[in-house]
Amino acid sequence: MPKEFTYRGHTISDLQQMSMDEFIQLLPARQRRSLTKGLTNEQRILLEQLRTSGKESGKPVKTHCRDMVILPEMVGATLLVHSGKEFSSLTIKPEMIGHYLGEFVITNKKVVHGTPGIGASRSSMYVPLK
Repeated sequence: MPKEFTYRGHTISDLQQMSMDEFIQLLPARQRRSLTKGLTNEQRILLEQLRTSGKESGKPVKTHCRDMVILPEMVGATLLVHSGKEFSSLTIKPEMIGHYLGEFVITNKKVVHGTPGIGASRSSMYVPLK
């Protein structure tokens, strides 16, 4: 039997029924401070888009808003979050509550170096060309 998800002792249904002020008190300090200052216009627009079209249509909502704290009402929604180059798909799970969107969309890739070619270093000048 799978264990039911809880966030600081509250189930997902309890969190979704809480007021925003009650939920903010459960968050860690950085997220709590961010939300008590109020939402930016970009964050407000994202929440409105999620409330209107996000879950029902199944169509993902595009956003550049990586600094949005994941709220309980966002669980189950699919977002396309910008990584600096492209939009990456992100389906929000209950375990993501209280984190920022940007934490789940990586902005850099692992650097893979190729093999050095002719002229890559001073020593390669003396390598015979067969």
